[in-house]
Amino acid sequence: MLLSYHPMKIVDAEKIATWKYEEEYAMYSFSESNEDIQELMNGEYFSVLDELERLVGFICCGASARVPGGTSIGLYQEEGYLDIGLGLDPDLTGQKIGSVFLKQSLVFLQNHFKSSQFRLVVATFNERAIKVYERIGFKRDKEFYSKVHDEDMLFISMKLEMPCYSVRKAWV
Repeated sequence: MLLSYHPMKIVDAEKIATWKYEEEYAMYSFSESNEDIQELMNGEYFSVLDELERLVGFICCGASARVPGGTSIGLYQEEGYLDIGLGLDPDLTGQKIGSVFLKQSLVFLQNHFKSSQFRLVVATFNERAIKVYERIGFKRDKEFYSKVHDEDMLFISMKLEMPCYSVRKAWV
């Protein structure tokens, strides 16, 4: 699967806003509100398309990828890391394409932002995603709580320093 990355378009944002994830992953669903669509259109999101130009996911960076609880523990004061977030079409989750999606996304982000250090945050219950991140080379960092729908949820930050170019090339 070869993926392409494009600044978010309104048509893609509207589609992503309708995605609904399974019950335990429902916190990742958008609400279809104008606020959510505006968030997706804020310039920090990219649509991810497959070879047939079908929308398969999105990536985001910067403030859009940050979890509020991380701010309160000073997580984002550590400079040098590009904060990233990603989402896969819920119809494609669990189909063993997460590694391909993440690897190609990292290559795109490194080339686009000239960054070699990445940080992401994931809910600790999401072991499926954490396994993918660790297989790619992300290391667990700090745990913290953040409010999700008025409940405290435990999150973990994970960091990656990109390998040399020859290894990255093999990812694509």
